[in-house]
Formats: sequence, C-alpha cells, structure tokens
Amino acid sequence: FLSTRNCPCKMSQLPPKSPLASPVSEGTNSTVESLDNLSMDSFWLEVENIKQSAEAEQEECSLADVKTQEEGEAEAEWLQDAGLSDLLGDRASGNDNVLLSTLTKTQAAAVQRRLDTYSRSRRRKNKHPVRDVRDIFGVVNSEETAAEKEESSPDPLWHKLRTSNVQRKTQDYSCTVRNPGKEEMFNMDVAYSEQAAVLLKGSFLSESRRLKDGNALTKFKIPKGRLGVTRIGDLSAQDMKKIPTLALIELTALCDVLGFELKRNKAAKLKTTEKRLFGVPLNTLLENDQKLLPSTKVPLLLQALLSCLEKRGLETEGILRVSGSQTRIKSLEQKLERDFYTGLFSWDEVHQNDVSGLLKRFIRELPAPLLTAEYLPAFAAVQNIPDLKQRLQALNLLILILPEPNRNTLKALLEFLSKVVARENNNKMNLWNVSTVMAPNLFMHKGLPNKIPEGKEKQLAEGAADVVRMMIHYQDLLWTVSSFLVAQVRKLNESNSKKYQFCDKRIKNLLRKIHADKDKVEKNQAEPSKIVKVHASLLLKESLEVHLNNATRVADVLRQFQKNLCQNGWNIVNTVNLLKCNNSMECTNLLLYEVGGNIGEHCLDPDTYLLDLYHINPHAEWIIKQNPSYPRMF
Repeated sequence: FLSTRNCPCKMSQLPPKSPLASPVSEGTNSTVESLDNLSMDSFWLEVENIKQSAEAEQEECSLADVKTQEEGEAEAEWLQDAGLSDLLGDRASGNDNVLLSTLTKTQAAAVQRRLDTYSRSRRRKNKHPVRDVRDIFGVVNSEETAAEKEESSPDPLWHKLRTSNVQRKTQDYSCTVRNPGKEEMFNMDVAYSEQAAVLLKGSFLSESRRLKDGNALTKFKIPKGRLGVTRIGDLSAQDMKKIPTLALIELTALCDVLGFELKRNKAAKLKTTEKRLFGVPLNTLLENDQKLLPSTKVPLLLQALLSCLEKRGLETEGILRVSGSQTRIKSLEQKLERDFYTGLFSWDEVHQNDVSGLLKRFIRELPAPLLTAEYLPAFAAVQNIPDLKQRLQALNLLILILPEPNRNTLKALLEFLSKVVARENNNKMNLWNVSTVMAPNLFMHKGLPNKIPEGKEKQLAEGAADVVRMMIHYQDLLWTVSSFLVAQVRKLNESNSKKYQFCDKRIKNLLRKIHADKDKVEKNQAEPSKIVKVHASLLLKESLEVHLNNATRVADVLRQFQKNLCQNGWNIVNTVNLLKCNNSMECTNLLLYEVGGNIGEHCLDPDTYLLDLYHINPHAEWIIKQNPSYPRMF
C-alpha cells in the first residue's frame, strides 16, 4: 500500500497536495457530493512533513526484500497461522484437530480451499503424496478432487460464491447512502461470513463509499443477547490466545464470500537500533517498562506523550495538523533518550505542536508498522468492501488478530484521537481532519516497499484516511469479541478437556458421581430455577447463595451482594478495597467473573442472564472481584 523510504528521492513519487475528486457517482445527492469534495490537503501536507523529516535525518534505507512466494507457500503459512499446522506435511492428520470441529460452514470452506491449493502445489512439485482434503472434511463416495468439484458441481458453497462474485463485479456500489445518522443493529451472534453468505441470496446493500461528516455516519448498536457482550479484556489471556486464529479463519472466510483476496506480507526484518525509545520494537519497549511497572500494557513513553497532549494540547488549534519545529523535535528526542527513564525530563516547557510531532514520529519510527507488516495490506484493503457494516466486521476481526502489544497501543492512540475530535470547536480538528493527518503515519512505513499503482495515489490516500476514521469513530464496537467467537472458544476448551483420558476408572466413576446433578441440569435446558453459590474469597469469608430464575442478571447478584454487606454485617476480609472515599459502596466497583468449566476466566456483562449462562457452563465457579479500573483505597 502506501509506503515511504528514508531516502528523500523516493518521496517524489507522491503527487502534490490537491483536493480529492469525488469517488461517488454523479447521481448522489448534493450533500454527499459536498462532503466528498473535502480537501485532502492535510494528508499531503503530512506526507510532505514526513519527507522533510526523512531528508533531515539522511538515514540509509534498509528495506526488507519482498520475495514472490511460490504456489502453496502462502497457503502453508496461512494454515500454520490459523492453528492448522498439523494438516501440513506428509504425515498430516486432521482427525485429532479440535479446531476443525468448531468451524462454521463458510469457515470450513475457507480452510478447504487453502488446503486444496497447498495439496495441489505439493503434487505438482512431485513431492511425496499428500492427503486429499476429503480425508479432513469427510467427503466420501466421490472420485473428484476438490478442484474438479468446484468446476463440475453446482452445490458447493464456493461455486455459488464465485458465480455471485462474477455477477457482482458489474454492480454499482455507490448509488445509495445507507441510513446516515440512523441506528442499525450490529449482529455478533452469527459469524460474519455466514451473514454475508445469506446476503448473497438477496440484493446486496450498498452505500456511497466515504462520508467525511462524522454526524452522517451510521450508528450501530450491538444487540445484547441473554449472555451479554464481551469486550477485549474480559477474557483471560489463555482464552484470548485462541481468538486470533479463529478471527483469521473467519476473516478469510468473509473475504472469500465477498470476493476479496486477503493479502498478507511477510514480517520485515530491519536493523536493530541502539536507542532505548524511538525505533525500538513494541515488545522490547514493554519488556523494559514492565521492569519498572509490571502491569504496563502500553509503552510508558507513549503514555507520557498522550498525557502531555491531553493536559495542554487538546485546546490547541490545529493540534496534530500544524507541524512543530523539526530541529526542536530532534533535540527533544535526544533528551528523552537520555533522561526519560531517570525522571529528569520535564514536559512543562515543551511546545504542544512539538509533542504531537514526537507522537507521530514515535509511531512512524517503530521497526514494524503499528498495524503490523503482515496485516497492513489487509487494513488498507478494507476500503474496497462496499458495505459499511462489512467493512467494520473486517476491521473488528483484524484488530482481534493483532498482537496484544499492538492492539493495546492502538487503542490508547485511538482513545486520545477521540478526545481531540471531541474538542473540535476549540482545536478546529474534526474527525476527517484527524484521520487525514494520522493516516500517513499509520500506513506509510520505511520497512515496506513502495508499490503504489500509477494514478491510484489519491484513491489510496482517501481510503487510508477512511480506515483511520472508522477506527476512531467505531472503536467501542471494534474492541468487542463477537459472541460467535466466544462460543467457539468454549467449544475448543470443551473438546480439549475431553481429549484428556483418565487411566484409573475409579477416578472417572468418582467424577461422574460428583457431577451427576450438574449433568442432569445440563441436559434439561428448560430448568426454571437454580440455587448457586457465588464466591468472593478475596473480600468475604462466606459465600453468597443466589436463587436464579429466568430474570436474574449479573447486576442483580451484585446488588444483592452489596445489600448483604451493608445489612447483615458479613465478615469483610478487606473492607478498604470496597469502600469509596465517602464510605459508600457501589456495584460499579465490583465485577462478577465466570471461572472454569469451558472458559478460562470471563468478566461478565452486567446484563448477562445467569441461568442461561449456567446452562451453557454448569461446571464453572462464579467469583466476585473488585473492578481493576478502580484505584485501591489504601
């Protein structure tokens, strides 16, 4: 996509600053036309600033060579990254692969396509025989290969998708505006690829490509089911490790259905730096910071930069857009490298535009892009999906795929950018202004080759800004773990636990007796009520007995817990953790966790209906803990 090198000569390939022609069809209403005619001057001005900074540095280019992959190599990498490496090689066996048993129809089709391509490439190379995809997915009574089935059979899903995609190529996607300003439901219960496959049977909902006015953006609401909504951070680290592979498979399936190729780069290997802050990998920064503060999730330098701007820069007109002095910025960088960890650096006299320049420089100088070298092309390609909801579905999955340090750092940045937009009346930086300024810093990187198709610069520039705009505006939605992915994690955990076999039959019989009652409940999904114990061992010595019915929610249990604390004089282990400064207690200071069974640890939505959850995971324990976002009052 968009990239730049520290060699000044390479930046001359980009066009001069100019307004962007409207990508919307002539038939679109005048309001949309005026919005689409907004200038991209901020984008090109930022590109020019990056060019000048690179010229001042006069650093030698150190680009990674991107080699063309042979047939089957990309598929092999994909299968490995998707947690299906046991399907590769001569002795591959998918019989014991638990992940395959959790996949939806469209997800399984995506895996099958890539396994088929990999298998055919192996045969062409005259390697040892490889297994047919039918051995994995149980296709029997047929002598056709998967490739032959695609051509001959009208039934397989991929045949329908391919013919639908051919028809869709001639369709105009820029003819209507999708209910700007109105609220729509964003379904996370059903896999996105399955939703897209259903849409293929009807008319494809389209919209004008990009609306620059934030007020005209469609408002989406996630409908809360009986099990509530799960945010990133609600799941344990153990369960979150399963999410990226599931999200990669689902994203690939979604792209297959929509007819888009999911392209991924190889990770670029750049020269290491002797610096301590700028140009240092995120993982290294965090490892160093965690020696000082073990709970650090976002680099301390980035936190300091954002904190300084939030305190004194949000009201500054043109913040982020107006460039600071390159000489001062370079001097500040050197002082930070020397004094940041000693605590001797003072932010009091630093000009806010210089701090914003340092912020952008920090992001740009990361050895690998914040959006990762592997998935930067995929983030850029999101702009090509015509439907806004499906663009957001793809972005949601991409964010779940990101490594945790990148995801946490990106979230901290986006939260700050939202605060800038919220002060638009004072700083004159609306959502589109902020997006056009930040897009070059996120999508241009010295470690990636420059492959901008001739004549596509303006289109790609606006597309990059549009992706940044969506990430800022819809970040609450994008940082949600879809219910269908949580359900797949539960299935994975259940299947993994079933694989463990006890050698001693007496132990197995004993466990059957212990869980006999719960097993009966599990079979009887219509049980109207249940009495369970809720533990709070870190807070109380006693457990709380809760009578569950179809209307009992997490919030109700927390209120009951609070009431018993106040009225019954329970023996509180650590009162100070629960009390506010005014000696009053609030449910918002407490959280209920689901622990064990088919989940590692899950912080529950206050609107979760507990009887429904009990039926899904009867072997879990429920534990009340203090909200970690609240400061401990001791």
